[in-house]
Amino acid sequence: MADSFYNLTYHLIWSTKNRTPWISEELQPRLWEYLAGISLQKNMKPLCIGGTFDHVHILVGLPPTMTVSQAVQWLKGPSSKWLHETFGKEMGAFQWQDGYGAFTVSQSQVDDVFRYVKNQKEHHRVKTFEEEFVGFLERNGIAWKKEYLLG
Repeated sequence: MADSFYNLTYHLIWSTKNRTPWISEELQPRLWEYLAGISLQKNMKPLCIGGTFDHVHILVGLPPTMTVSQAVQWLKGPSSKWLHETFGKEMGAFQWQDGYGAFTVSQSQVDDVFRYVKNQKEHHRVKTFEEEFVGFLERNGIAWKKEYLLG
């Protein structure tokens, strides 16, 4: 084959340290835009970014030369720095949790995941972040321990 073809779409999820509600409704659009900007700068393809006061969901396409852990590092590190620098004292203690969730998304499911990410506010009226995340882990056959879900 003379060329390489790929479609590597991921649903990335992580929370604030200790689920602290740092991401106000006023801050959310600015943070989502900043994360989209980082994605584009690093040759990722941001499809949808959303979340609530204590966590983020990103539907993103990655190039084949980028690992998922690199993508998450490039998103979390600079966004944390931006929050500290832009909002100073107000966000001085802000931190992302250490870990993250990364789930592959087939092209046939991209529209559904897009809607899911876009409608986080409504979704979390009935389900906590922990309930949501455990559901992702269980649907994907991932073993987990409760003590590792916090922080």
